[in-house]
Amino acid sequence: METSTHYMQRALALARQAEGRTSPNPLVGAVIVHNGRVVGEGYHRCAGAPHAEVEALRVAGAMARGATMYVTLEPCAHHGRTPPCTEAIIAAGISKVFYATGDPNPLVNGKGHARLAAAGIAVDCGLCEREARELNRPFFKHVTTGRPLVTAKFAMSLDGKIATRTGDARWISNPASRQRVHHLRNLSDAILVGVGTVLADNPCLTTRLPSSAGVRHPLRIVADSTGRAPLTAAIFDPQLPGHTVLATTTVAPAGYRAELAARGVEVWTLPADPRGRVSLPALLDAIGQRGLLTLLVEGGSELLGALFAEGLVDRVWVFVAPLIIGGVGAPGPVGQPGAARLAGALRLRNLRVELIADPADADHALPTQPDLWIQADVAPGAFEQTEVEEGESLPDPPTGRGVGKPGFPVCSHHH
Repeated sequence: METSTHYMQRALALARQAEGRTSPNPLVGAVIVHNGRVVGEGYHRCAGAPHAEVEALRVAGAMARGATMYVTLEPCAHHGRTPPCTEAIIAAGISKVFYATGDPNPLVNGKGHARLAAAGIAVDCGLCEREARELNRPFFKHVTTGRPLVTAKFAMSLDGKIATRTGDARWISNPASRQRVHHLRNLSDAILVGVGTVLADNPCLTTRLPSSAGVRHPLRIVADSTGRAPLTAAIFDPQLPGHTVLATTTVAPAGYRAELAARGVEVWTLPADPRGRVSLPALLDAIGQRGLLTLLVEGGSELLGALFAEGLVDRVWVFVAPLIIGGVGAPGPVGQPGAARLAGALRLRNLRVELIADPADADHALPTQPDLWIQADVAPGAFEQTEVEEGESLPDPPTGRGVGKPGFPVCSHHH
């Protein structure tokens, strides 16, 4: 007989099938088990669609009475776009509910658990909780801060260069890594680049996958405080699939902004920071207000440097190619200001490493070496900017850094 953990793992796998499609809602999967047999499964497919619990109950039908439900998030007890799941669970006669983690949304937080328990249903929280929290990390951040989960993505050589000293940057990563980037775009709500990237690379930032079925083009955002991006830039082409936003300030000429708006580009005129650049906190707030949960930042180094300096990056996805570029003038991926001391450098945690090889190399006599894809979370905080005094000895860098936790309700109650 399968264990409760097995059924919850199945519910998590179901939830992942809708990754990148449910914003502003969470990813949720549900499994219903009656006498050791799965009688119903479901997952939330997109905002406005039935919730996972309701999908699973529809499949289970009369077999739901007396059965156990495994669901990855605390069932909702409020009316939103759809009726509360708790009432559907109660009406179906479910006898026990396992949910993996609580929902920090104030409309839910503990209320779903309480409603089910009050109806005489046995309720258990915390099974596979770590996996469930990681699955819905973007949703939890949005609910608790109003901002999207920010991922910094870049490709670099083994010696940390994103281009040669002459600016040649195509291509550092192999074709398989570049295809992986399109898969990541397909799962993201929005992509952000700085105007420097537009000027240097003229990207389209569309999603290009072998099969066009179900492809998603994230909202493309260009941070350009003064209107330097040419009107003819590829990213402003009205024929591109999806939508583009110019995030700018009042310094950008009104005529420039009006011309882009006439071409279908959405213009966000935001506050400027003390250096006259688009305020990045204000930009993240604007993205969050659109109900977007994930933001993929694809460069350039000035934008990434500013985001890291303000402590606004949650995780990094780095493609490291087996190349040595060299050169003092060759740029790195993260620009100014950077850390003044090693002790003030940003620490990464939860590293995951994968080798990405190009399948086409199998037919070559001298195949290229695979890229290294590193995924890591950024410990909370910004670069420490205290300057080093002349003659001062530097302390050893810390081996770790305190890790704050988002505002998750802790599953400490079991019934």
